[in-house]
Amino acid sequence: MKRMNKKTISNILIGLVAVSSLNAQSPVTVERQSVQRSGSDLVINMRVDISNMELGRNRTVVCTPLLQKGDSLMALPPVIVNGRVRQIAYERRNGAVLVQPGEVVVRRKNKTEQKVDYLMKVPYRTWMNRADVSMVTDLCGCGWETLQNDKSHLFAINLEAPEMKPVPVFMAPAAEEVKKRALNGQAYLDFPVNSTVIRPDYRKNPSELAAIRSTIEAVKENKNATITHISIKGFASPEGTYANNGRLAKGRAEALLDYVKELYDLSGIRCDVTSEPEDWEGLETRLSASNLEGKEDALAIIRADEPADPDAREWKLKQLPVYKQLLNEIYPALRHSDYVVEYNIRNFTVEEARDIIYRDPSQLSLEEMHRVALTYPAGSDEFKEVFEIAVRMYPDDPVSNLNAANIALQNKQADKARRYLVKATPSPEKELAEAIVLMLEEKWPEAEAALNRLTDKPKVAEAVAANLKIVKQMQE
Repeated sequence: MKRMNKKTISNILIGLVAVSSLNAQSPVTVERQSVQRSGSDLVINMRVDISNMELGRNRTVVCTPLLQKGDSLMALPPVIVNGRVRQIAYERRNGAVLVQPGEVVVRRKNKTEQKVDYLMKVPYRTWMNRADVSMVTDLCGCGWETLQNDKSHLFAINLEAPEMKPVPVFMAPAAEEVKKRALNGQAYLDFPVNSTVIRPDYRKNPSELAAIRSTIEAVKENKNATITHISIKGFASPEGTYANNGRLAKGRAEALLDYVKELYDLSGIRCDVTSEPEDWEGLETRLSASNLEGKEDALAIIRADEPADPDAREWKLKQLPVYKQLLNEIYPALRHSDYVVEYNIRNFTVEEARDIIYRDPSQLSLEEMHRVALTYPAGSDEFKEVFEIAVRMYPDDPVSNLNAANIALQNKQADKARRYLVKATPSPEKELAEAIVLMLEEKWPEAEAALNRLTDKPKVAEAVAANLKIVKQMQE
């Protein structure tokens, strides 16, 4: 038994040396080749040239073509090349019966040009579109599995992958009963010390007042808008006493509202003024973002619970070296009046909305945009563009983000879809979109499992069935 094993091992080693020699001389080449898909099959047609192969009469070489892409591998039926004596034995032993269906068996006639036509049909798999075709040449009978590291590359397959068109489900947003909108602004008006009277020409007041007028006029001049409410909130800085700052914040906000009322007819429009004597929150925010040296000491005082009295707290700030910089660089920005102009936009017909969406989409509700999208063929450029406009106008809305994710999926942009889906709320439509992301990433088992979890969801059942069909086709 031991002598038998040694002999067997010796024969294998001799065979391996012979194969290595053959491979080094490139005994097998391909003269021409064509690969195409035919229904559910891949058809491989090539002419194998064995003219460089010198084969002893008692030898057999098994040439096994391999298809490989990454971890996917398929061995095709081999081309068996026999020496004269081996061919006779093969024919006596097998007759017309092949050891493996599809294999090609030829006798090698040394020192002659010899070519073998090879036509093979195998079940198609998507990974084959970009597979490599190589050949394992086996002299020792070791099998292609043992020798595949010594394979010689023949050619690469370059087929167009079948187009995958996933089927998402878009969500219709709820209609707005009243389309409420608002424009916000901040006015940094300059007043003489302790004054609450607006002087339009004083310092930077002309530009600040112009900004307020522009905000109001943008709404008043919109024939589709109706102003419903104007609110102004005044703030003062902590400099000075809290009581006096309260008077200034309130009086200056009221002065701004009076200024607006003198310019525009605001009859029937609700107007109100509120105030905050000292903008400590704004002080903390601006100081935190600054590079002032010693700001941490100031922030500790601002954030402390004691002293609760604002004047006592400001006195502590005055003792710090950084106070002078606070006074000159931070406090001026704390003296402001915030204003909000609220208004309603009328509803539009689909025809009107189709025009407005490209001119001023801010006037449309999400539901109106959705109705516009439905006037275009599903999946068309116009259809996609409307949903992309919608998510730009409503960037935090769960429905706009879900529908934008679906557009990204139709464009085969899995990463972009994932970013939108973060803002989409849980729903069967979102789960379907997440399953389609897996499809685009070619994670077929995971995609199939995700889709199967949705088969009992009526809202997406039809789309789930369509996508499961795609998954099955792509795995065939």
